Amino acid sequence: MSSTTSRSTYTAATPTSTTTFPDVPAALENTSFIPAPPLPPASPTPSSVASRWRRRLYKLRKRSAETISNNVGMLLIASSQAFFSLMNVSVKKLHSIDPPVPAFELIWVRMSITWICCVSYMAIMKVPDPFLGPKPVRWLLMLRGFVGFFGLFGVYYSLQYLSLSDATVLTFLAPMCTTVTGAIFLKEHVSWKQAIAGFCSLFGVVMIARPQFIFGPASLDEIEITYEGGELPIDVHIVTPTQRVTAVGVALIGVAGATGAYTTIRAIGKRAHPMHNLVSFSTLCVVVSTVAMLVMRTHIVIPNRWDWAVMLIMIGIFGFCAQILLTLGLQRETAGRGTMAVYVQIIFATAFEQAFFHTTPSVLSVIGTIIIMGSAIYVAVTKETGVARGTAATNSEDISLEEGLLAHGEDSEDDVEPKEEEVDIIVDADGRPTLPMSQTSKS
Repeated sequence: MSSTTSRSTYTAATPTSTTTFPDVPAALENTSFIPAPPLPPASPTPSSVASRWRRRLYKLRKRSAETISNNVGMLLIASSQAFFSLMNVSVKKLHSIDPPVPAFELIWVRMSITWICCVSYMAIMKVPDPFLGPKPVRWLLMLRGFVGFFGLFGVYYSLQYLSLSDATVLTFLAPMCTTVTGAIFLKEHVSWKQAIAGFCSLFGVVMIARPQFIFGPASLDEIEITYEGGELPIDVHIVTPTQRVTAVGVALIGVAGATGAYTTIRAIGKRAHPMHNLVSFSTLCVVVSTVAMLVMRTHIVIPNRWDWAVMLIMIGIFGFCAQILLTLGLQRETAGRGTMAVYVQIIFATAFEQAFFHTTPSVLSVIGTIIIMGSAIYVAVTKETGVARGTAATNSEDISLEEGLLAHGEDSEDDVEPKEEEVDIIVDADGRPTLPMSQTSKS
């Protein structure tokens, strides 16, 4: 049985004419929409300005903290240069007091004070092996003390015949040489840019030394140092061309000694306490200076003035503080990058020389200083950060942390908390917890 379904045709209810509104004028019906002008921005409230400044200060503090934490070693080394400059000022002042003190006697007195301070500290803090240091690094400690003596002697001898700034700039060759020795012995990266900077620094040394066979005797007819009233500095009227070139040569021997000292400190690393470095350094300096005075029959000068004794004590104190900061800094930086902070000493040396001696370096000395400083800054700026990170990461694997000054907290990034292993517990049909088969096989 079939049924027929009828369908009606759908017709859309579309208006045949446009609908108009009587309330709207006919002139506005075909007018396009014009948006209203934007409102002026609201003036910031005091609370929003304060919050914005708080965010900026927070970012600044965070960035500063990260910069400081990433450059603790360089900051320590830079701080040590201030004390080294003060020590050099004391040495120059001591040379101006009659009778002048021989360099070997200065080393003996200063290192004796350093030895007493270091041994006393380690005895109070109960640091093990206070005299010889840990067994694995005893030979390195002895080498550090031996080469460090020549670095110290070169500085003290050159200060008798060179200005404070010139003697300081000559020591700036040590970071360049340390970069080379670090590449050879510590497997650090050295680029051709650093080699070019080293040759430029050597040219700067020639500008400062002004050897007679290159510049001629006329270059030294006019004294390199000018003074403004007061007592005539001792190095102005006694320095001859021969003495100046000899002082520069001895200073370069001191550069070699300082290079060896920087390299051995990096090689020792944190396997020894910083005081162990200073004890070995001071012990070898006292022994070598004593032998040198006996062999050369050096006349021992006995202090007969109070200012003489004060300058001698200040040399010991400033030298002790400088060596502590330098050792702490070099233990935290690579040999090449860490010693770049040594160049900060020229700033302190120039300021202290003007303040205490009222002297002004010659034009050629200024040019040589600029060349050496520019070379050092170029090396620091163009140093490959990836290589530095890789070297720092390798050095951070040293597990032997010293006690005392470096214990607990200096290298917190090396302390990694053990990660807890997640264990899945399965409940059986009787409601008793059991371990899965993989965990049972491991246990």
